[in-house]
Amino acid sequence: MNFYADLYRGKKVLITGHTGFKGSWMCKLLINAGAEITGYSLEPPTDPSLFEMCGLAAQINSVKGDIRDLDRLMKVFSETQPEIVIHMAAQPIVRDSYKDPVYTYETNVMGTVNICEAVRKTPSVRSFVNVTTDKVYLNREWSWGYRENEELNGYDPYSNSKSCSELVTSSYINSFFTDEAYKSMYGSDAAAPAVTTCRAGNVIGGGDFANDRIIPDCIRAASEGKEIIVRNPYSTRPYQHVLEPVCAYLMIAAKQYEDRSFAGSYNVGPDDNNCLTTGNIVTLFCSKWNEANNTDISWKNVHDGGPHEANFLKLDCSKIKSVFGWKPKWDIETTVDKIVEWSKAYLSGENVSEVMDRQIEEYLK
Repeated sequence: MNFYADLYRGKKVLITGHTGFKGSWMCKLLINAGAEITGYSLEPPTDPSLFEMCGLAAQINSVKGDIRDLDRLMKVFSETQPEIVIHMAAQPIVRDSYKDPVYTYETNVMGTVNICEAVRKTPSVRSFVNVTTDKVYLNREWSWGYRENEELNGYDPYSNSKSCSELVTSSYINSFFTDEAYKSMYGSDAAAPAVTTCRAGNVIGGGDFANDRIIPDCIRAASEGKEIIVRNPYSTRPYQHVLEPVCAYLMIAAKQYEDRSFAGSYNVGPDDNNCLTTGNIVTLFCSKWNEANNTDISWKNVHDGGPHEANFLKLDCSKIKSVFGWKPKWDIETTVDKIVEWSKAYLSGENVSEVMDRQIEEYLK
């Protein structure tokens, strides 16, 4: 299983947000690699839940906890002494951030403060990755991709709170995650952890049951034989299969564990030819779904007058490609194929955990 098994076997890894969609796929990868996993999260955010249907709680140390609860978080860090920390706990839905901005900021900003503080006070941590979003950038609606040195200033409460999460992490890097600070706290042999933020594009894949996300909305409608409702078919997004960013996070966490010079900020997204409008990806989904299920699902444009969302968003991923030699493995056609395969298995009552294992094996090859 390439470098994952080589580095992660026996390593103590703590993941926040492990009960979510991306967290469940990450747990799968790390279980297969032989890591010693602790997850810290609220209950699964959706019903049905990918985390529960795969029985992941029985395979890891799954801790129920709120990222806003610093005392609880510190207790878990103290008990588990993690070596690698990957922070994915968040309020992740743009529209929900308009409905409850206070909770969004509490979770995404103070949650980052708390995880940084827990890392700072746990000298066993050697590698820390904070996962944010492609929406952290000040969106100027231009046609080229944003680079890691562009201005951070997300528009809506979700995007803005993730911009703040980036700034909090940067402040901790400058103020606390230095060898000088660690030597003063823990002795002359102490060294600060390597810290990276990852800004991922729109993540899609089997097992996402979230509200107000285009692919889950497509699957819900298609499974019921209904027409798919698309509220903004002209918005362009960097769609990518969930294994692309999750494997990138693990790669970066592993590389900087061995060499702190790899720490920094990285965009993780598809190539330009896989940045599609919402209408185009729904059209592709309908084609793949109809072919696999012998149906005739279609979609229609129904703007609901909802809150502001960006029309055009792309990432420039030159940095991660040049530093690590990383590149996306699955194009958008393959990605949608894998989503339809997973969803068809789920709706047929098949073992989706086995489908995930098979798709992981195919991806890593």
